[in-house]
Amino acid sequence: MSDHVGLVSCLWAAWPSGRTRPLEYHTAQLEALGLFLEEKEMGLELNHMLNNLGAWMKDENEDKNWAMQLDSAFICKDPYGVVLIIGPWNYPIYLLLVPLIGGGDGGGSCPTGNCVVLKPSEISRNMERLVAEALLSYLNKDCFTMVTAGREEITRLLENKFDYIFTGSPSVGRIAMTAAAKHLTPVMLELGGKNPCYISDTCDVQNVALWVVWGHFINTGQTCIAPDYVLCSVEMQEKLMPALHEATTEFYGSELHNSPDFACTVRDKQFKCVQALLSSGRVAIRGEADEKECYILPTVPVDVQEDDPVMWREIFGPVLSILMVTSEEDATTFINRPQGQCGVTAGCSQLTFPDPRWGTTKGNDVITHMMLTSLPFGGSVPRSGHSDTGLYHGRFTFETFSHLRSALLRADGREALNSLRYPPYAPHPSCVFWGEGPHVQ
Repeated sequence: MSDHVGLVSCLWAAWPSGRTRPLEYHTAQLEALGLFLEEKEMGLELNHMLNNLGAWMKDENEDKNWAMQLDSAFICKDPYGVVLIIGPWNYPIYLLLVPLIGGGDGGGSCPTGNCVVLKPSEISRNMERLVAEALLSYLNKDCFTMVTAGREEITRLLENKFDYIFTGSPSVGRIAMTAAAKHLTPVMLELGGKNPCYISDTCDVQNVALWVVWGHFINTGQTCIAPDYVLCSVEMQEKLMPALHEATTEFYGSELHNSPDFACTVRDKQFKCVQALLSSGRVAIRGEADEKECYILPTVPVDVQEDDPVMWREIFGPVLSILMVTSEEDATTFINRPQGQCGVTAGCSQLTFPDPRWGTTKGNDVITHMMLTSLPFGGSVPRSGHSDTGLYHGRFTFETFSHLRSALLRADGREALNSLRYPPYAPHPSCVFWGEGPHVQ
């Protein structure tokens, strides 16, 4: 039996009490989390959630057919029960607490009334320690608990039964889905992938270089929605390279290793994975690599081929590959394959690529769609073979962590009408309302 069975059992004991369901409870927990973020100087906004939670929790009346006009048909938002949230290492606070509270987006497992087991990433050691030491002191300890563990511990943790599991990364996702299959537990996977960026010959090169450099190298490339590689023509590549170099210098200075705005790679294992990709293509902008400091400066290889190592997997590092295409049609063929979280087109008046297999499409910008609480966030479509399940952000987070229960309240005094549905059946036009069979005409 799992070493964590006692922690999980405490939550199973608390959830049936119903204490997590009232709006007042939800509001109190959100305000407590807001205090935690404020005191730790972390800018994760809660106002959107607090302003909308009451409306989102209300039952929703639904349309009815003519036979049920006097009845009440509605959808209730119920908590699943006991849920597990496994946070990733690249944004260890944001991607742990957004599923919990919706961050600046609203929703989450706390507002819907679930009891929660939080598992912060052990790779981001400082953030894991901060969350483990401080967060639970702000929350109701009967309904929230924390587990700090490595990969082996996650496997044992998942031996426990949960009502819902939220996690990311393909490797942890496979472990979670395997464990969830035993109990038929629903799972949301927030994965990454290879996010393409097509740059047309008509774009403003200087502007495009600014937002590509910003979007790819922010957090040292350790962002699942960053533009992973660029597709462009030979002519555009010649214009783009000096513009990328200029933008990099403008953002981080001529001595990038001294820049306070450029971070190191999170751990030595991740450093070595990225370092192994530096041999792909022909390096046009070469960044230094310092293994002792886990430091890789912005690197741009050109003439990259589809079968080069840098194209085999998500990079999660400051390596922006350039691949050449001969036309927009060529780019479309390349892009309409298994992809990742976000596809980008630059120099376009509309999103022209048909049938894209990514989770989000953007034109003439990168990453900023994350700021819109009205847009759901999720990865590539299922046919890609490497895809997310579920959506979150804003109300979509609230609905992801809620069981949407259908409810029909039949009006009293309707038994005379109900007689039409009871056997024995005779030929009658109304019979087609209830179904078809060998005795129904």
